[in-house]
Amino acid sequence: MLSTQQIDTLSKEFESKTPQEIIQWAVDEFLPEIALSSSFQTQSMPLLHMVANIKRSVPVFFIDTGYHLWETLMFREWLASEWKLNVIDLYRDPRWNTFVLHNIRALPFEDPNLCCYLHKVQPMQKALKDLKAWISGIRRDQTAVRAQAKILELQEDGLLKVNPLLNWTKADISQYAKENNLPSHPLLSKGYRSVGCAPCTIAIGADEDERAGRWAGRGKVECGLHTDMFKKKDYEEVKQAFHLEIK
Repeated sequence: MLSTQQIDTLSKEFESKTPQEIIQWAVDEFLPEIALSSSFQTQSMPLLHMVANIKRSVPVFFIDTGYHLWETLMFREWLASEWKLNVIDLYRDPRWNTFVLHNIRALPFEDPNLCCYLHKVQPMQKALKDLKAWISGIRRDQTAVRAQAKILELQEDGLLKVNPLLNWTKADISQYAKENNLPSHPLLSKGYRSVGCAPCTIAIGADEDERAGRWAGRGKVECGLHTDMFKKKDYEEVKQAFHLEIK
């Protein structure tokens, strides 16, 4: 078990390391108790490619929210087959099924934070519960929240979050994809530069920020996987936080 001081020291050292070196360290240190999360959009391709080349057996968590665009699901199936990825689909807790089915159309618009929590945050929490490390593809140039992140982040429950691409930029992602002839999400050419769930994703202009098409007009830029929302884990606590009366 690494101490907090060791993690802080390593995190600073990794600022000058390549993503591949960071991934290799994480795999050597934590396998088999490690997993990668991926949304299978174009920006996800470099990290998926790196992990597959270093250790193809590492589990790849894909959160199936039930709201995904059809193109995303087909692209996920195709890429998992082509690259022989160990993809594991994650789903919401069945305890929320009745509530969600009664609010399935309105939820993404009327309470997008709750929608993301039920369909993304809780499934990921459950999947990571028995693991020691989580490889994430976030970058500092994506949002203000992510700009404050560290390469190694110890969570309150002891899980170590590893962000090997943190120092990369959009240009780095594009360059790596070009050099390695990586595939793109089928909607990229139609203006969908960051792809999430169908109700919360729109096409954007070429000169707009790559995440401008996510939750447009809803005052939201993060799903919650990489914010303080990820700290809420108790079923009753969540109901209270979102003012839900569910038996």
